Amino acid sequence: MPTSISDRTGYWDRYAEGQDDRSTPEKALKDAFGWTQYPGHGPGDELLGDPMTTLELGFGRGDAVAALATKGITATGLDLSPVQCDRAREHWGHLPGARFDHGDAMDYLARTDRQWDAVYSIWGAVWFTDPDDLLPRVHDRLTPGGRLVFSHAPAVPGAYGVQGMYGDGLTGRQVWIHRWAYEPDTWADILTGHGFTDIDADIEPAPEPGHVGTLIVQSRRR
Repeated sequence: MPTSISDRTGYWDRYAEGQDDRSTPEKALKDAFGWTQYPGHGPGDELLGDPMTTLELGFGRGDAVAALATKGITATGLDLSPVQCDRAREHWGHLPGARFDHGDAMDYLARTDRQWDAVYSIWGAVWFTDPDDLLPRVHDRLTPGGRLVFSHAPAVPGAYGVQGMYGDGLTGRQVWIHRWAYEPDTWADILTGHGFTDIDADIEPAPEPGHVGTLIVQSRRR
């Protein structure tokens, strides 16, 4: 029998290498907060409130971190992919206040003693980590009243909890990743159970009726 493996770092490196070339820096900053999968659609960084410090879990290109840094915010990003980290540092490392760290979200939050005014995930680590493991660590790393905001695809009706997918496709190596999917009300219950309050969990409709919307969740540390 072949050995089954899970290579999350390799998956995200390959994802990064498959992304299209980025737009101009000006456009990248303008479009940085794509909470939804539809360019120019949905809310912006106002969901984070007025933070002095932020942490993005799974920064991808690093555009959102850069956009916050240009506003004078001390903005940190964390990503599991060394490829993404190298690219983000190359494009945005010159910005004062922008920092791009490499690592796993669970390990990173466990070993740091820093706190942030806002932690956010745009189709990032919150989607790919068991919330019962991740949320307590996020809660402890937020300042009192700090915000957790995240977005990702809504759950397929009737399919909730942990979801598996093969990272190299159905004809590739036996490599998998997991995602966690819940309805908005369930997310609210999970967050409440881990000490969050002022929770707003909803589906942002797609710009075209009948198309897939976006789950956007806002909450605060008590």
